[in-house]
Amino acid sequence: MKTATEFDIIVYGATGYTGRLVAEYLSQEYANDKTLRWAMAGRSQAKLEAVRDEIGAPADIPLVVADTEDAASLKAMVERTKVVLTTVGPYQLYGSELVAACAAAGTDYVDLCGEPAWMRQMIDAHGDTAKQSGARIVFSCGFDSIPFDLGVYFLQQAARQQLGKTLPRVKGRVRKMKGTFSGGTAASLKATLIAAKQNPEIYQLLGNPFALTPGFTGPAQPPAAKPEFDESLGSWAAPFIMAAINTRNVHRSNALLGHAYGEDFVYDEMLLTGPGEQGEKIANAVAGDKSLSGDSAPKPGEGPSKEERETGFYDVLFIGEGNGSEKLMASVSGKRDPGYGSTSRMIAESAICLVRDATDTAGGIWTTAPAMGDKLIKRLQEHAGLTFKLES
Repeated sequence: MKTATEFDIIVYGATGYTGRLVAEYLSQEYANDKTLRWAMAGRSQAKLEAVRDEIGAPADIPLVVADTEDAASLKAMVERTKVVLTTVGPYQLYGSELVAACAAAGTDYVDLCGEPAWMRQMIDAHGDTAKQSGARIVFSCGFDSIPFDLGVYFLQQAARQQLGKTLPRVKGRVRKMKGTFSGGTAASLKATLIAAKQNPEIYQLLGNPFALTPGFTGPAQPPAAKPEFDESLGSWAAPFIMAAINTRNVHRSNALLGHAYGEDFVYDEMLLTGPGEQGEKIANAVAGDKSLSGDSAPKPGEGPSKEERETGFYDVLFIGEGNGSEKLMASVSGKRDPGYGSTSRMIAESAICLVRDATDTAGGIWTTAPAMGDKLIKRLQEHAGLTFKLES
């Protein structure tokens, strides 16, 4: 990890909707922490000044002007900091040069990416460079995929302690969720669909559960693509839109942890909709919902009110099963809506965790569980409103 730099963290995209929330969180949660050196970055000095004043950040918070289309400005920015925290997506449109610059400079990087085909391209293009420079590149540090990646990790850690081994089958089931997906998520989905139509290789990657584990392909995975009744939970379950990215990240974590969950590990995610005819009706409605990819999808820069963000929540159950009768359950819950309120806190704490806690993590392109693991779980519980617990 870089040691002598001007800043610990630069929030790139601080004038956008989510970036603004990150900057607001840092300015409030760490107002009395004079040792955390951070700055706000974006394309416009005037907009940065306006956002700084609107969120009540100190007048002396440094402002950095940088533009994705200006390679020199990106290079200058990444050389000034230990970590770049970027909310500027879709990343397949605006992130490639920044990842390249961070990998080359040995600068850590965290984002909110839910674009697995692009992530694989970055792994192939910059993974070796990051290992050599010491840059820790960590994708998907928001609702996709922290609660799911760390939820599986937390369950498997408990299984090792209680059962003496990890469990080869885990089901992730979203029990409750109130909130909205971000305009950035919708924009990323749209950009991914366009790219897939133009490039058959991207289309193939999107359908591969092991797209992020180059050189390894595990067993067949449940498609989880249509409503089904889960007898063990007494509830209907619908396809979960974030599963296409979360499952890939969980399998990458397993690989980076030396296949700690086993080379035969099976994992899927679904959204629970309740029992009976009503549960089935909701499950079918969820399965047919195209709102994130349609004209009515939220736009980047748009988002819920402060009240909506603060009254949102989520609760995810993880069910681990062994080859015999072994069974273990854990849950991850979060305060505030998943797409904005909780996500802005998760990515901020991920950046701080890299700077302060996970100092021994080597360079490379990582997921959150192998890069930060228990250290990030502790930080998220202490600061970001997440709860990890075992269930009977």
